[in-house]
Amino acid sequence: MNFLKNTLKKYHIRDYNFTLVAAVLLLSTLGIFAVGSALPSAQSKQILGVCMGACVMIVISLIDYDWVLNFHWVIYGINLILLLWVEFFGVEYNGAKRWIDLKFTTLQPSDFTKIFMVLFFAKFLMDHETQMKEPKTILKCVLLIAPSLLLIVTQPNLSNTICIAAIFFVLLYLGGLNYKIVGSVLAIGASVIVIFLAFLSYAEAADLPFLQGYQLERILAWRYPEEYATSTGLQQQNSIMAIGSGQLQGKGLNNNSFTSVKNGNFLIESETDFIFAIIGEELGFVGCCIVIFLLLLIIIQCIRIAMKAQNLAGQIICGGVAAMIGIQSFINMGVATGVLPNTGLSLPFVSAGLTSIVCFYMSIGFVLNVGLQPKKY
Repeated sequence: MNFLKNTLKKYHIRDYNFTLVAAVLLLSTLGIFAVGSALPSAQSKQILGVCMGACVMIVISLIDYDWVLNFHWVIYGINLILLLWVEFFGVEYNGAKRWIDLKFTTLQPSDFTKIFMVLFFAKFLMDHETQMKEPKTILKCVLLIAPSLLLIVTQPNLSNTICIAAIFFVLLYLGGLNYKIVGSVLAIGASVIVIFLAFLSYAEAADLPFLQGYQLERILAWRYPEEYATSTGLQQQNSIMAIGSGQLQGKGLNNNSFTSVKNGNFLIESETDFIFAIIGEELGFVGCCIVIFLLLLIIIQCIRIAMKAQNLAGQIICGGVAAMIGIQSFINMGVATGVLPNTGLSLPFVSAGLTSIVCFYMSIGFVLNVGLQPKKY
């Protein structure tokens, strides 16, 4: 109790970022209505998730992040235990084993991996700040993230693997990795992707052991939409049609329009992976812009807090959370609009999914605590 009192004494209400909190709550409220329109039976669970997440966010925001980071190896261990639990005892659904059955709900540990790795590397990179130019330090970081990536990609969950890998590179950059190295990796990566896409049509699933058959089909459907318009590419084409049909102001939430793509049951997983299509159809261009604006506002506030953080760990936490939200939002909206191949990732604070909502609220809680301890000039 004394520890809590002493901790709270050093905080000032003026340092609490209410703009960030308001943006998150507004976006979540919009998500509740969108999920309710997409799948009415999921709305009550969405409300529960937002309420739980808000409570978790407030509690975490009052806990000193430096104190939490003292247990970074414990956090790392918990993450691996959860992923191994999925590997051996996880629940399988549609050919993927990604969940832990908690009886009252299911838990997706790969969502927790994002925030756990941000916290772990915030401490690890701060402790090795002066050694970031040494190859052995970079190698250590790669070896530390590798078990999580391997366990997630074998679920299989390629989308979360790519997302976490992208966040990892951002964390290395924030930790002090030379921008020339980052640029070289990005240039090589872009070249590999271009070459891969150029020869993809001649490949078979058996020739690409790192891809499942359905994953290869989804990439081909994205590259050759006309050839897969009635099969693998149908879901994305319906999503694009739904967004376009919303025009400026949309058809309205819970509408009864017979021309609605949603009402015709042409969208699968509309409350999760393709929630942006629901927003586009029912709230139109205006609704899509509001969602994007709120996401950008959250990211900008995280970056602003990072710039005032008292140490490198605080900067990495805020920057990592901003990257986590930005990368996942880009992938989700990119899939819904046909910019990226079809893959399953939730839209932060909007899509249905108890684990996802709580994890993102946890992340904001840590960012708020960094903001409560600004750099002293």
